[in-house]
Formats: sequence, structure tokens, C-alpha cells
Amino acid sequence: MGTNQRSNPQLHVSFMITFFNRHGYIDSGTITNADDETLDVAALPPILRVLLVTDGTVTKTLESYFWEPVDVISQGQQQAALKEDCEFLGIDAGASVLDRQVRLVGRQSADVYAYANSYIILQLLPENLQADLLAGKIGIGELLRETELETYRELVNMGRQTSSARQQNSAVDYSGELIFRTYRIVINKKPAILVTEKFPYRLYASKP
Repeated sequence: MGTNQRSNPQLHVSFMITFFNRHGYIDSGTITNADDETLDVAALPPILRVLLVTDGTVTKTLESYFWEPVDVISQGQQQAALKEDCEFLGIDAGASVLDRQVRLVGRQSADVYAYANSYIILQLLPENLQADLLAGKIGIGELLRETELETYRELVNMGRQTSSARQQNSAVDYSGELIFRTYRIVINKKPAILVTEKFPYRLYASKP
């Protein structure tokens, strides 16, 4: 994907949805994301490249790579009105979503391997799944498998961020460079869940 497409961010989203649904490799090594920023995917640690494009369960991948149990720890959830339009879910500002934040933490090392934030349109989910989510049950992937819903994921964005935040006991207790990806979970042909996962670059770069 060349820089000649950078003037149209929506085109980059379409590219990621169609390309990464089938491939995990890109010839140029770089992508231009929905924020009109370039990410050198080829230069990332291999495990980060895997995590960016996988359509499987991230927790399982982390457990296998770092070889320790990984716990999904809730950082809170609340029903809230969106402050701005969400193109990835096709909903406007003011729409009600369930906003959930979790951390993926190594049980032995206490390393925080990922931070995740999800926007969920509850009315698009079966009632039993809505009840589980509102009750605070965590692990969206596991809950979806338990309900045996037919779903698929579409990668819509990836990139890097730098944060100087350092706030303990909250979903924002990281600092430094983060590599992120955003994907949506489609249920009954409608985007129902939007997940953004952020991976601390320094942690992955320091692991063999």
C-alpha cells in the first residue's frame, strides 16, 4: 500500500478489511492507517506482527508465546453515550454502548501484555450474552464461543501511540510507546463490538 493513497483514510480501512482477512504479509512492509499515519509493520518484533493480524484469541497467543497463564482483569465497565460518531460501528454520537476496559496480565510475571477497550452495542446481542456482559463476565471471545454465535472479525485500524500517562489502578497505567490494533466483531452481518488492543512496545522488544 503506497503513500499515494494517504489522502483517503477510508480507503485504508477498506484495504485492511479485505487484505488482512486473507493475508498476514504485505509486500511493502508498511501500511497507512485510518488516522492517515504510516506504520512499518515489517520492523516490529515478530510476535507483535502476529498479534496485529490474528483473528484468533489474543490471550491464548500470549500464553503460548510467553509460556505462562494470562488473566483477563477487568478495569471497569459502564453504559455510556458516545461522544462522537463511530464509523467503524456505523453509529452516531449519542448512541448508547457498553464501554469495557480490561488488562491482560501474566499471572507469574505480573507483566501487562495488553490493554483493551471495547464498545458493545448490546441490543445486537442475544439476551443471555447481554446479561453476562452486564454482570461483568470478562473475556468477550470466550463468551462468544460459549454462546456458539456465528461471528467474524474485521481488522479496521492499526498503528502506534505514545503515552506519558501513569495512573495506577486504572486502565491507563502505562507509559511509553504502544502498538495498537482495532477490530470489529460482526454478528448477523452487523458490526456489534469494536475492540482496541494496545501492546506496550518495550515489553515485546525486550523479549526473545
